[in-house]
Amino acid sequence: MEKLLRNLVKTAAGLYYAVVFGKKKDLKYVPVSGKLLGKEELENMIDASLDMWLTTGRFNDEFEKEFAKYLGVKYAISTNSGSSANLLALSALTSHKLANRRLKKGDEVITVAAGFPTTVNPIIQNGLVPVFVDCEIGTYNIDANKIEEAITDKTKAVFIAHTLGNTYDLDKISDICSRHNLWLIEDSCDALGAEYKGKKAGTVGHIGTYSFYPAHHITMGEGGAVVTNDPELYKIILSFRDWGRDCWCKTGKDDTCKKRFKMQLGNLPFGYDHKYTYSHLGYNLKITDWQASIALAQLKKLPSFLKQRTKNAQYLTGKLSDLQEYLILPVIHSDVKPSWFGFLISVKENAPFSKQELVEYLEKNGVGTRQLFAGNILRQPAFVEDEIDIRIANSGVINSSTLNEEHYKMLPNTDFIMNNTFWVGTFPALGEKEIDKISALIHKFVEKKK
Repeated sequence: MEKLLRNLVKTAAGLYYAVVFGKKKDLKYVPVSGKLLGKEELENMIDASLDMWLTTGRFNDEFEKEFAKYLGVKYAISTNSGSSANLLALSALTSHKLANRRLKKGDEVITVAAGFPTTVNPIIQNGLVPVFVDCEIGTYNIDANKIEEAITDKTKAVFIAHTLGNTYDLDKISDICSRHNLWLIEDSCDALGAEYKGKKAGTVGHIGTYSFYPAHHITMGEGGAVVTNDPELYKIILSFRDWGRDCWCKTGKDDTCKKRFKMQLGNLPFGYDHKYTYSHLGYNLKITDWQASIALAQLKKLPSFLKQRTKNAQYLTGKLSDLQEYLILPVIHSDVKPSWFGFLISVKENAPFSKQELVEYLEKNGVGTRQLFAGNILRQPAFVEDEIDIRIANSGVINSSTLNEEHYKMLPNTDFIMNNTFWVGTFPALGEKEIDKISALIHKFVEKKK
C-alpha cells in the first residue's frame, strides 16, 4: 500500500508539472543563466519528502556515488554551496593530520584577483596570505607562465578557478605544483563537465570543488561538492564538513570503525565515545536529502545541458566573428573542451565605445549581462577598507589598506578585465532565437558607434 500511494503521489506531481510548468515560455528578457528543471526533479523532491528523513540520506548517498563516477574520482562529498566547498578544500589543507605538509598561518597561496570572491576568501579566513598573479586576456585564466616567478619559500598551494568553464593549462600548472611540492585546488564551480586532454576539470589537482547554485551547470538550489582521490584528504574534508568530528560514520550509523569505545584521542579518557570526538575546528555544511534528490535527476541531464551550452557558444561565436576589430571573443586552446558557463566578451581599448556603454545598451534592450565577478578583487571595498595581508606577484607582503595605483599596475590584465570584459548567457534554456537577439543588438550598437 505504501509503495502504491508513493507512486500515485509522484505521478500526480508529474501531471502538476506538465500543467503548470510544461509549456516553454518566450523569453522577453534573455537572462545570463537559470535553472532548467523537469518533472523528474519534482518527482524526486516529492519522493524524498515522503521519506520524512530531511538530512542526508539515501538520495545523498546515491548522488555522491554517481557524481564521483561521472568525474572518475574515488570520493565525492556534498556540501551546502560551492563557496562552502572552497572553504572545506582550503581548510582541509590546514589539518594537523597532514603533518609537515599542512598549511600554517602566514603561508602563501597563489591565486588570481579576477574571479569570484569565495575562491580567495578561504585563504584569508584561514590566516594565509593570498598571492595574486595576473591573468591572460582571451582565456581569462591565470597566466601559467607567471606562476613560478611568484613562488617563495612560504608558498604552499595554488588555488585557482577554471574561468567560466574554460580550463587552464593543467599540464603546466600540475608540473609546477609537483616540482615545488605545492597543493593544487581546482575551483571548478563554473566548470563542471569541462575537460583538459580528456580529464574532467576538478580531477587533476589534489582537490576539486563544484557549485550547484541555480546559475550553474546542474542545480540542487543551494549546494556544492568537494572531490578527491586521496583517502586521507577525504576523511579530513568529511571531518571539517561534519562539525570537525573524528568519526566518519554515515548519518544514522554507529561504530563503522568497530572501535567506538576503544580509542585514546587527545587528552580525553580512554574509550570516550568516538562519535563525539573532534579532531578539527569544523562546521556543519551538509545538505538535505531533498536537495540531493534534485541533483540526482539533474546529473542525468548534464550531458544534454553541456551539449546545448556548447551549441549556443559556437553559434554566438559565428555570429560575432565579424566584430573582432572591436571585440575580443573567447580563446579556447586545442587541449581544452570547455563547458561554457557563459560567453566572455572584451571591448578592445581602441574601440569607439566602452564596455559600460555596451552593457547598459544590452540591459536596456532585454539582454542580461554579468561582469567577470569581482573584476579586480583588490579594488573591492573589503580589501580597501579591511587590513588584509596580501602579496602581488613579485612584491613583498603588504597590507591591503595601503593599496594604491602602483600596486594595481602590477596586474594590468586584471584591471583590463575589470574595465573591458563582460559576459552573456549560454545556458540550456536559450536557443538560436535568443542568441540571434544578443548578436543583433551588439551589431546594432556597434554600427551606431562606428
